[in-house]
Amino acid sequence: MKSLPVRSIQMSVLVAVYTALFISVGWAGEPVTAVPDADGVQRLTIILDSYFYKPDQLIVRVGLPVELTLISHTTLTPHNFVMKEPDAGITVDQETSAGDTVKVRFTPRKAGLFTFYCDKKLLFFKSHREKGMEGILRVH
Repeated sequence: MKSLPVRSIQMSVLVAVYTALFISVGWAGEPVTAVPDADGVQRLTIILDSYFYKPDQLIVRVGLPVELTLISHTTLTPHNFVMKEPDAGITVDQETSAGDTVKVRFTPRKAGLFTFYCDKKLLFFKSHREKGMEGILRVH
């Protein structure tokens, strides 16, 4: 029986570790940058689906209003969009029932990285956030 070279095994392990890392921290998707409309509002659309947001990385500018359109693609499972950063002018806790579309608005007052997530949870199961339903808002 022929054994695999050590280098081949090391590369396989390295690829598996990096893949798991990228998926676990939400780097699987590309960031989406908001461009202010003629009225100065930064508008973005986010899909809420089975335990993920798409996109899960948003980039906006400080001091300009942000309007997020939240579209739920699920047929049964309700989700929400939670971002609680009052010092930065961001306080959102929006329920989004299965199949619904809702809009939320806020104006970020300070730059930084802020996490958004779904905090729904069924009894005895992991929360949606624990299953990976979170993302990052980058304000610059």
